[in-house]
Amino acid sequence: MANVVCDYRFLLLLAALVFIYIQVESESHCTSQMRLLIDQISMQQGRIVVLEEESKRRELECGQLKALVEELERKGLQRLTDKVQVPVAAVVIMACNRADYLERTIKSVLKYQSSVASKYPLFVSQDGSNPDVKSKALSYDQLTYMQHLDYKPVQTERPGELIAYYKIASHYKWALDELFFKHKFNRVIILEDDMEIAPDFFDYFEATAALLEKDKSIMAVSSWNDNGQKQFVHDPYALYRSDFFPGLGWMLARSTWDELSPKWPKAYWDDWLRLKENRKGRQFIRPEICRTYNFGEHGSSLGQFFKQYLEPIKMNDVQIDWKSMDLSYLMEDKFTKHFADTVKKAKPIQGTDVVLKAYNIDGDVRIEYKDQFEFERIARQFGIFEEWKDGVPRAAYKGIVVFRYQTSRRVFLIGPDSLKQLGIEDA
Repeated sequence: MANVVCDYRFLLLLAALVFIYIQVESESHCTSQMRLLIDQISMQQGRIVVLEEESKRRELECGQLKALVEELERKGLQRLTDKVQVPVAAVVIMACNRADYLERTIKSVLKYQSSVASKYPLFVSQDGSNPDVKSKALSYDQLTYMQHLDYKPVQTERPGELIAYYKIASHYKWALDELFFKHKFNRVIILEDDMEIAPDFFDYFEATAALLEKDKSIMAVSSWNDNGQKQFVHDPYALYRSDFFPGLGWMLARSTWDELSPKWPKAYWDDWLRLKENRKGRQFIRPEICRTYNFGEHGSSLGQFFKQYLEPIKMNDVQIDWKSMDLSYLMEDKFTKHFADTVKKAKPIQGTDVVLKAYNIDGDVRIEYKDQFEFERIARQFGIFEEWKDGVPRAAYKGIVVFRYQTSRRVFLIGPDSLKQLGIEDA
């Protein structure tokens, strides 16, 4: 029994020693593993630090490269901007079915437009599908061709009206919408397919574009004077403000078209522009001597007034450096006084024989009329336009129509309220 107990104790001792050994070995292994793990973590931390430093270096390099690219882009864009000419205005020739007229107009425009083509991109807008007109327009690489096709039947508002006037108004709206809204031009010069232009046509519009931009009381700039016949003009430098829309070669700004486009009329668009409700007190710049010549005896107006009023028009043939001239006198806040000072100096004449009296006076003269009937009578004696639209005589400014007579003398036909509007009623 004593031996058995002794063996038992020995076995317990042996088991304890084995257990202790196993624990020591296990702890030693764990410690080793722990140390290994710590070493691995340290190595990873070292790599992370290296990677962070590499990342910072690359970010710095990327920032430097980005700054370099931006600088190069800025310089490249500046050079590109220097080379690209921002257009003064698009020029559109409105055409329909007169291929021979269109060719004459295109040749006249290209004669002076080629040297300034980047400032004045040229378009031909054709209403309808006349093949000769389309072929003629497409034969010129220097222009862009547009075609307006509208096959809807035209309903006139009054019996006997010409459908052509409705088609023309529709074509104008479509073409101007295209140029202003689709092509994003700031200004558009509108010509018709029966016009020739003067040598200083583009210089004139470039100089007056600044006025159109600054002075919102200017609705448009025209190259036309209704009383621009040879016997009624003298000074190629003279420009005026007018309450009557002249048309026939005119420049419009996008801001004005934004207003006009939604309410554009179905017909007679030019007379519609002359209505006070649309003009809203704004005026037009016009020259004394026309910068366009209308040769279209045959057209929608059936040659109306052509022989008397259009054929004798004098188109300017003098090259004028408009950009060197100070045109600030045409601004609304200056022109009234500028014009009033000229009217003040004119000698008043009266009576039934005003034409003879005007002829016998060397300087400027002024003749007052009391109503439209009397104006028409006096205008008929001199041979100028008699027509009024919505209470405004053609070419008038504050009721005053000015023209030259025989020599450089100016004749002012003055309305009953005109002197008061100019602030010289007591003159």
